Amino acid sequence: MAVAPIDERARARGLADAQERAVELFAEISRRGLIRPGVLESAVSAEVRDLGAEMFGVSRHWHKRVVRSGPNTLQPYRENPPDRAIEADDIAFVDLGPVFGEWEADFGRTFVLGGDPVKHRLRDDLPRIFDAGRRYFTAHPDVTGRELYAHMTGLAGAAGWEFGGAHCGHLVGEFPHEFIDGERIESYIAPGNDTVMRRTDKAGRRCHWILEVHLVDRARRIGGFHEELLTLGG
Repeated sequence: MAVAPIDERARARGLADAQERAVELFAEISRRGLIRPGVLESAVSAEVRDLGAEMFGVSRHWHKRVVRSGPNTLQPYRENPPDRAIEADDIAFVDLGPVFGEWEADFGRTFVLGGDPVKHRLRDDLPRIFDAGRRYFTAHPDVTGRELYAHMTGLAGAAGWEFGGAHCGHLVGEFPHEFIDGERIESYIAPGNDTVMRRTDKAGRRCHWILEVHLVDRARRIGGFHEELLTLGG
């Protein structure tokens, strides 16, 4: 029996469309002011879940919903810090992995309450460093996961921040995402991954990547997070 050819244009369109819906969802999070003082992170997470269902009928997330504020923003994804009430002068971030139809999105943004200039600078540096990382990826066709991670940590240091993650991204694709394996370093943009990022997976599909930027200032006990598709858009 012949195997149907892979339609890479359709795959790219599905991933890009899923991200566009995530962009709309985050815009509505901002418009409704869901990140606000006096509310527990868990309560905001539930509100975001309900908003995704209201706007797009989202009933599945391919990874846990992350809402973190204040010192909890120092913690990488794998950690589960105690629930915390958002404060009036906080920095906070939201990291979501909603599934739109059969396609995964992975999107993260940072919000600042109050006028602290350091927190505002941190928030504003996140997309700038993301864009610099994307330019590096574009300019280096044979870049490996290890090389891009090293570049991202260098960008963070040059801006006066510490890079907060043990990796700076991962594969993304159809749901369920069977070929991202937490035990396989090749699935991550991380030290030790010497495989070229522009490749195909075991099924012969083009690999698409999420790029993550997690910046922290441990002395001030604050961090910020930004993520979206690396290999499409921009």
